[in-house]
Amino acid sequence: MSGAALGIEIVVVFFLALFLLHRYGDFKKQQRMVLFGTLLAWYLCFLIVFILPLDLVSVSTVSPLPFNHSALIKLSLTLVPTPCYKPWSYIPKRIMPVFWRVVYWTSQCLTWLLLPFMQSYARSGGFSITGKIKTALIENAIYYGTYLLIFGSLLIYVAVHPEWHLSWYELQTIGITAANTWGLFLLVLLLGYGLVEIPRSYWNASRHGHLLIKTYFKASKLMTEKADAEENLEDVMEEVRKVSESIKYNHPLRKFIDTILRKCPVDYQEKMGRNMDDYEDFDDKQNTYPSEKSLVKLHKQVIYAVQRHNRTRVQWQILLQEAIHLEDVAKNETSSTHQFVHSFPSSEPTGWFSRYIYTPTVEWYWECLLRRWFYRVLSVVLTLFSVAVVWSECTFFSTRPVLSLFAVFIQLAERDYNYLYIEMACFITIFFLCTCVYSTVFRIRVFNYYYLASHHQTDAYSLQFSGMLFCRLTPPLCLNFLGLIHMDSAISHQQKEQTAYTSIMGSMRVLSFIANGFYIYYPMLIVILCIATYFSLGTRCLNLLGFQQFMGDNEMTSDLIDEGKELIRREKRKRQRIEDGENRRREWKERYGNQREDYTARNRSSHEMKETSYSDTVNSSNNRQAKYSRSGGRTERDCIELLQDAEPLDFNADALTDDPLDAEHGRHSGGRYLSMSSSRSRIFDDV
Repeated sequence: MSGAALGIEIVVVFFLALFLLHRYGDFKKQQRMVLFGTLLAWYLCFLIVFILPLDLVSVSTVSPLPFNHSALIKLSLTLVPTPCYKPWSYIPKRIMPVFWRVVYWTSQCLTWLLLPFMQSYARSGGFSITGKIKTALIENAIYYGTYLLIFGSLLIYVAVHPEWHLSWYELQTIGITAANTWGLFLLVLLLGYGLVEIPRSYWNASRHGHLLIKTYFKASKLMTEKADAEENLEDVMEEVRKVSESIKYNHPLRKFIDTILRKCPVDYQEKMGRNMDDYEDFDDKQNTYPSEKSLVKLHKQVIYAVQRHNRTRVQWQILLQEAIHLEDVAKNETSSTHQFVHSFPSSEPTGWFSRYIYTPTVEWYWECLLRRWFYRVLSVVLTLFSVAVVWSECTFFSTRPVLSLFAVFIQLAERDYNYLYIEMACFITIFFLCTCVYSTVFRIRVFNYYYLASHHQTDAYSLQFSGMLFCRLTPPLCLNFLGLIHMDSAISHQQKEQTAYTSIMGSMRVLSFIANGFYIYYPMLIVILCIATYFSLGTRCLNLLGFQQFMGDNEMTSDLIDEGKELIRREKRKRQRIEDGENRRREWKERYGNQREDYTARNRSSHEMKETSYSDTVNSSNNRQAKYSRSGGRTERDCIELLQDAEPLDFNADALTDDPLDAEHGRHSGGRYLSMSSSRSRIFDDV
């Protein structure tokens, strides 16, 4: 059973990462390499978080007590020793170092080498693999060159000083320390925001009125963004139309135009296809054509505009459903029947869960009564966890006395050899830290360049950027957790058995000013960040800069709330009209559908009988004429031809055009007297 826990967690973490990628990415439309790179980055980071408690249990099995050797001898003389046994989740020492090396170095190669390159590759507008690779290399030249310059300068500085004799192990430790220092700098910023915002978000979720007002505010902002995205898409499609009309079918650049057209929405593709005159040849002497470089830029603009338009459209539908649901909750709170009634019932058939378990009565008690109290209790529990984390971050460097709360809990469990409690306490603690950090990564938005949107609306650039952030934040997060529970000897300065994860990170004592200075005192800034987040200083600063943020005491916020309320009301009226029309058509079909079908069937049968009798009569007469008179057939054919030619001279084929768009653009579908009608119209040209 030694590897059972490791195998189970490896499988569970994989499906967790796959589920999140399916929620934010699009398996059908996005490139396979983008999905694979993002999935691998998320999977490795989640794996580090879930496997680290097993590593701590293995260390506790070897050295359960956190005291020094002399204290251990004195304690053993007075106390009866407790038998030490191996837990079911124990992993042998020879497995964990190899496992951590593979996971850590793979994640570092992803975040510093592969993902930046794949990020530029996915966002490139090139039409071939070679063109995309070339663009990615050019964009990452400065990025890679900066790190090579810093690393080369450090090597030169070490070579100039002969008193410094650094081995490959020490150089490797310096590189790991530099990466963790950058990750810790970003970690404290994200953790300080998450420790306050996550409990507050659940508390606000229990306030239906506050949540509804904020939804109105979001609707107003999203409608502005949606209109901007539609306008941007129209401008880009107009440019594509002009380029498509200028480059004909036999032009060398036509294949690039076809690639761009395939990325456009379907309605725009059909409209541009109708406007194409592929029978015209191109003339290099008379027309000026765009270059391949400009087409690459246009291709990139099309990809960005289409993705942004689809994202805002889907988000608007989701936000509309959320606003309607919150309004239904507000209406049902005063219901005396305790039955939850929806404004717009779902068109999908009712499943067994809604029919037998989640009935309208149960839904009313959950939505109108129990849900708010559940969120409030959860918010209080998360607030206590946040206070414990802030206190431990400010006191984890004190080993005598032990002030870190998490270190106290772990040491009490180690004295009793309670490995299950150690594993669960470590897992809950590091899971809460990861939730605060990773949820902030999913929430932050850098204009439209980085934005993780659910329901498969995240672009490739944002997915890979999130993978880079995860790989950079996870190692310093784990080291910070080990420091909180006093399991990192470089910070706690205790002679203890080190975890296998700490062994691959190297000894931080190579850079003592980092281990004894930055790693200890910099996390204390989390107090300032929590205070700033609690008073919404960042939101107020953005609001002063012109970025509208939700603030209850602001006039601009009130105007946006009123605008969003009107938008939701308008959408509800539109949906109500559509639903009423469908109900009327359904009632009309149920009332008169059977009579009409019977009447149509009778008419069809009588018409078929008439046609059958008439065709039989005509065939018999024709047979008699063919049998007794052959000269009459020629005369009859001449009469038929004369009758066919006797058509009015003002016949115009344009009147028979099936497609109104074809008639609007002046294209003729052809006709026998098209030239006669055109010459007839020229009579009045000089009038």
